[in-house]
Amino acid sequence: MSNVVVLDNGGGLMKAGIGGERDPTAVVPNCTARPLSSKKWLVADQLLSPTEDLTSATLRRPFDRGHLTNPDLQSTLWAHIFANLLKISPSQCSLLLTEPLFTLPSIQRSVDELVFEEFNFKALFVADSPSLVHLYEASRRPYGLVSKAQCSLVVDSGFSFTHAAPVFQNFTLNYGVKRLDLGGKALTNYLKELVSYRSVNVMDESFIIDDVKEKLCFVSLDVDRDLQIARRRGKTNLFRCTYVLPDGITHTRGYVKDPEEAKRYMGLDDGASLDSLEKDETDRADIIGKPEDRRTIDLSKNEFSMTNERFIVPEMLFRPADLGMNQAGLAECIVRAVNSCHPYLHPILYQSIILTGGSTLFPQFAERLERELRPLVPDVYEVKISSQEDPILGVWQGGSLLASSPDFETMCVTKAEYEELGSARCRKRFFR
Repeated sequence: MSNVVVLDNGGGLMKAGIGGERDPTAVVPNCTARPLSSKKWLVADQLLSPTEDLTSATLRRPFDRGHLTNPDLQSTLWAHIFANLLKISPSQCSLLLTEPLFTLPSIQRSVDELVFEEFNFKALFVADSPSLVHLYEASRRPYGLVSKAQCSLVVDSGFSFTHAAPVFQNFTLNYGVKRLDLGGKALTNYLKELVSYRSVNVMDESFIIDDVKEKLCFVSLDVDRDLQIARRRGKTNLFRCTYVLPDGITHTRGYVKDPEEAKRYMGLDDGASLDSLEKDETDRADIIGKPEDRRTIDLSKNEFSMTNERFIVPEMLFRPADLGMNQAGLAECIVRAVNSCHPYLHPILYQSIILTGGSTLFPQFAERLERELRPLVPDVYEVKISSQEDPILGVWQGGSLLASSPDFETMCVTKAEYEELGSARCRKRFFR
């Protein structure tokens, strides 16, 4: 068995396991939470227990806007994972750790202190997400373009932010990386505001609204058309669906009231006009004439309906300016990243765009991105976008592959080197 611990330390989820394995042992929230009814803080996997009622729970995260701001809390979470989930002794192991791109030197020092001084790991290798995604995809398709050209453009949309990162020969080209300060957390917060303004106050319900976002949100392929559909009443509104909040008695988790209703938009043909969605006039008059059909929300059951919020929230990634953010959308971000690289790489980068990260899981994400990108890219270049098998685990799987390679130990910084040279000089080993 390998003695390398692979830890993809994301702002939202930690993925931890042993190098060489196919999947991580633990995929748990990188936070602690205290339910209203308890004085005890729940850690990582304890938050996933179906019996825990996390309604209005107080939340603490070690990461804020992509930066590790609370190393003590991170230490508590790691200690729990190493001792209770992986059941390993750090002093007997090496650690492969992922770190966000452009991490500040002061934060790097804090991480090194945690790894070597608090947990006493034998050795450390620090990797960034895009290079691990590239490595995994190149090894998965040894005869594909990514593997042959040793070049790809990784679009990593995670919890804290989104990066478009060119990778060449397993190294992320830092000068070409473009960042969008939007990720899963910002989308959840925006959805909280929309639901709170229109229906019921959910500003303290991070876990519930995360669930709503994951189950009900999707990317629109025609925003103008879909906004008109969302304004309709009755059965011609394909987007209306209801989410039931937990009551703490019969169910401690929220759920979608009618899962079939939530999937109706999938039957909307690409390019379908509003005219083709019109129902018989008499049916529509009948629907509009019944007040109880207009508002099918049972307020006594603590539930709320969603219509245009379902696609307006992911729309942020493509149109941040609509929210007053002075940033380019994702398609423009990608074009800028490619243009920062040598012209010889442009055709290959556009043909090998890889999507990873939880925020790329919205239905129709890749299709919409391709539509946004095509007009911005010269006609002579082909645009090809692929998603990872599992965009949440892809980075960890790349790390597991790297940790099991014969050269891995020589790439690491050992505890003795750290003690002799200090953090800053050791970090140069990782080409940061």
